[in-house]
Amino acid sequence: MLRRATMNRFKHVAVWGGGTMGGGIAQVTAAAGIAVTVVEVTEDRCTAARKMIEQSLTRVAKKNFANDDAKAKAAVDTTLSLITFTTDEKLAASRAELVVEAIIENIDAKNALWKKIDGFANKDCIFATNTSSLSVADQAKVTTRGDRFGGLHFFSPVPMMKLVEVVKTDDTSKETADKLYEYSQKIGKTPVFAQDTKGFIVNRLLIPYMLEACRLVERGVATPEDVDIAMKLGAGHPMGPFTLSDSVGIDVLKLISDSWSKAEPENPIFRPSKLIDEKVAAGKLGRKTGEGFYKYTK
Repeated sequence: MLRRATMNRFKHVAVWGGGTMGGGIAQVTAAAGIAVTVVEVTEDRCTAARKMIEQSLTRVAKKNFANDDAKAKAAVDTTLSLITFTTDEKLAASRAELVVEAIIENIDAKNALWKKIDGFANKDCIFATNTSSLSVADQAKVTTRGDRFGGLHFFSPVPMMKLVEVVKTDDTSKETADKLYEYSQKIGKTPVFAQDTKGFIVNRLLIPYMLEACRLVERGVATPEDVDIAMKLGAGHPMGPFTLSDSVGIDVLKLISDSWSKAEPENPIFRPSKLIDEKVAAGKLGRKTGEGFYKYTK
């Protein structure tokens, strides 16, 4: 179904959090020609965010301009010129037409942020959370802009992954949803609409899938290696559930499944996995620690 463009694009976006997700969101936003401010808690964090974005842009530019170092550098410099890094939350919020939150996946931290910047931002400014597992509505209700609040769930690594889930609550206005959809298209992503529910579309299907893969191993049905091979060759998946879990982070998987299980203890698809608990307790969290369900070498 075709969606009519709002023809009212965001000219300045503020991204809270300059880590992997926030930095990626800022990068693709600036690459689309939109001015963006990255907000961090310290100047050192601002410097680290700028360095990470510059390195990512350089990799992209070298690929796009493999035989022309001058053009590659110019492309990096042009995009970086559209990104401002600051610790001044009031200034960043007051300038923004869209605020995207990409901080820690913790509802108390997110709500504390929204309460604080709600008073700083222009009344027409739209707020969007990049949460992957938390309620968008629970965040919106701590602000005065329920109709101007939605979700923009990006996937990691942001510069590479094409999908964005545009999440609507019962209060999100059609105008807000359309603007978030159009913004996603403008920055080169393919957006899909989803109603606010646990995990939205992708994670609602993916988390139970990875949990059930663990239960297969716990029941002695198969090894992680055989499960991965079976899903790659039998279902056409690019990677199996255990390789995927290592990539996402086994601790992230536990955090989400524990949260959902606590909210719906009678729902069997959210039941925690003993295998995941053991991996997290042992500090074997996946690629980021060098070992999860598999071992990794740099």
